[in-house]
Amino acid sequence: MQQIVVIGNGMVGHKFCDLFARHPRRHAFQLTVFGEEQRPAYDRVHLSAYFTDRDADKLSLATREWYAENQIELRTGELVTELDTANRQLGTHLGYEMHYDYLVLATGSVPFVPPIPGKEKSGVFVYRTIEDLDAILDYAAKLRELPGARSVVMGGGLLGLEAAKATLDMGLPTDVVEFAPRLMPRQLDEGGAATLTSTLEGLGLGVHLSKSTSAVGGNGCITHLDFSDGSQLEADLLIISAGIRPRDELARKAGIEVGPRGGILADEYMRTSAPDVFVIGEAALYREMIYGLVAPGYDMARVSLSTIMADADGGCMPESIDLSTKLKLIGTDVASFGECFPEPGTARSIVYHDEAAGIYKRINVSPDGSRLLGGILVGDAADYNMLHQIYKNAMALPPQPEDLILGTRGSGGDAGAGIMDLPDAAVICSCENVTKGTLCGHLSAEQAHSVKDLVACTKAGTGCGGCKPILSDLVENYLKSQGRVVRNTLCEHFAYTRQELRDLIVLKQLRTYDEALDELGHGHGCETCKPALAGIFATVYAETANPQAAIQDTNDRFLANIQRNGTYSVVPRVPAGEITPDKLIAIGAVAKKYGLYTKITGGQRIDLFGARLDQLPPIWEELIAAGFESGHAYGKSLRTVKSCVGSTWCRYGMDESVTFAIEIEERYKGLRSPHKLKGGVSGCIRECAEARGKDFGLIAVEEGYNVYVCGNGGARPKHAELLAGPVDRQTAVRYLDRFLMFYLRTAGPLVRTAKWLEGLEGGIAYLRSVVVDDVLGINEELETEMQGLVNGYRCEWKEAVNDPALRARFRPFVNTDEAEELEFVALREQKMPKPW
Repeated sequence: MQQIVVIGNGMVGHKFCDLFARHPRRHAFQLTVFGEEQRPAYDRVHLSAYFTDRDADKLSLATREWYAENQIELRTGELVTELDTANRQLGTHLGYEMHYDYLVLATGSVPFVPPIPGKEKSGVFVYRTIEDLDAILDYAAKLRELPGARSVVMGGGLLGLEAAKATLDMGLPTDVVEFAPRLMPRQLDEGGAATLTSTLEGLGLGVHLSKSTSAVGGNGCITHLDFSDGSQLEADLLIISAGIRPRDELARKAGIEVGPRGGILADEYMRTSAPDVFVIGEAALYREMIYGLVAPGYDMARVSLSTIMADADGGCMPESIDLSTKLKLIGTDVASFGECFPEPGTARSIVYHDEAAGIYKRINVSPDGSRLLGGILVGDAADYNMLHQIYKNAMALPPQPEDLILGTRGSGGDAGAGIMDLPDAAVICSCENVTKGTLCGHLSAEQAHSVKDLVACTKAGTGCGGCKPILSDLVENYLKSQGRVVRNTLCEHFAYTRQELRDLIVLKQLRTYDEALDELGHGHGCETCKPALAGIFATVYAETANPQAAIQDTNDRFLANIQRNGTYSVVPRVPAGEITPDKLIAIGAVAKKYGLYTKITGGQRIDLFGARLDQLPPIWEELIAAGFESGHAYGKSLRTVKSCVGSTWCRYGMDESVTFAIEIEERYKGLRSPHKLKGGVSGCIRECAEARGKDFGLIAVEEGYNVYVCGNGGARPKHAELLAGPVDRQTAVRYLDRFLMFYLRTAGPLVRTAKWLEGLEGGIAYLRSVVVDDVLGINEELETEMQGLVNGYRCEWKEAVNDPALRARFRPFVNTDEAEELEFVALREQKMPKPW
């Protein structure tokens, strides 16, 4: 039996083991793995999750039992220090020696620490292993006891921004220092980087560009950074994330050829200069590059194993490695693919930039507009998977390539290829190298009927997880193409769609979640079905969030939005943004009394941040006494109806839009829905209320109002489409009643109106036939249901304040009324000192 040895038990080293365990010829070999760390392989891609849940087992890729069950010898906490390639022998720091027939170097990389004076001071860390994170967490816990303590991350790349997110989540004001003139310089152009910078600064992150650090200041412990331009930056904790260096020292010592700047040289089969010695992952120098992404490393593991096993169809590494990547950084999506920075004259760029929403999209297409060459997405990367497939498979573009990032404009548009247009050879999951043809084969053979089944069959989606949305689209569209009924059931506990559950709850007159679970479901429920059923109960029985508090998510349970530091925000309703001086004074008095940070929102309201849980009821009491009520900023419900000043003040105004906006907001306030709802009323076609960017919008024209529906801002901005008009006010409200109730009845959980309309067969034309022409004969019923919800409105804050049982929910301790002793440091204090 031949002996394979893998040195390194990181993600790529483990992938080699995983592929080996599934190989049909595995029994002809013995596999031994050496890991320098004490624990088995774990998921470094999602390492930052450890900061919010300090449980290393949740990051584990495999247990020790898994290695034993697959006859793989795992030796952790053991460093290979000697390598004799002539005699095929190795030795470890524990004195253990062994022979190998094939050797795979998966030694990975180490963080690059610039040679800066003072870097050895206490409070300076790198961001690489679970032990690194433990050290950072323990140090940060001590810092939080010090007023004004702050952290700094050196490096504005992918890992640097991940580290910055972690320290922000720990409650430490954080700055990022980047040597380059922009963040993520390898992935983003100036426009994309500027958008990302603006978004991060809005979250309280300090960004310092074009900064060269000359020294780490402090006496024993870090106190500040010195920059080469003479400036300084205070710092009590420093995380260095300035890149990686390949672990090639063992190969160098053994005489294996390495690159001039490091990295073990590899050919297209991942063979090194030593016989039967391979290299994979971040230690490998392939085509003069080190690849720090997991997908190329997995490909290297696959190719090297196939070469060792002499697989006839093993293949080799491609000449060009796909460096496309998508990730979420500090609450904003960032993605890039293909040629992000094409040479002048080789491409034309199409750019969409919404500065207010923090969205930047750029695609590069061939000069003739026939091929997609690459792109950059910041703030909204929902279309990344499909764009990436179009690029990789050189698929045809729509006549207007801008439709790829803007969506179709008009009922007859074509936004290009869909998931079923992809060739069978298209790789859907790059981590596991699973093609569309393989996935469809399992569906065709009825070995799989869902995404969950496909994951079990192919392991697709188990790596970085980025392909899960496109897997879902593939399943739905494939089943539809075969004429099968696609039912988007709520979750594994209920074999019904949201619409079916609503009808059954009405029919059987079920009033609680437990009744619904006993009668219609099974198991104990989950965080998907509980809030969804709470929303159904609210619309069927005109309930507030309070009766179903036990199954609501945190925001609905406590009638306020929880913030990153554990405090809550309070948003009173200000219909259409109209407010009296007395009410302004009342809000100011409350904010001053409780030390709350105040901000004017984009929906013409005032947000009060920083309230403790026990402070919420007394704050609400004072606001209610001043004439306010809940603004439902925490719920899947109507948020705001935005208004311009209308004909009362504006010389262009066609109608008094403020009064109409107030009427509409008052009518639909408290309306519980599958997702949040926003409206707008503009007094003329100049659109100052941005009504066409809302779930429903009204625009005044000479003959009345045009009614628009199914638009939204946020992650996937989309213009609303014309439903009807011009119509008078009464008719506009009647159409809105029907539209909203039809949406409440038929949309899936967490589906916004824009996405709902996209999935509605027949689109806006069908919706118009239902709402305006009453083709289903249900409009009278829809109007009656809406009027019942309007009549049943009650302020949730007032209920919680007046009901002792509900109010008890806001006590921090069960056995005492004492307040929780907590001190919070506002993230924006370094930019905007408190004026009160």
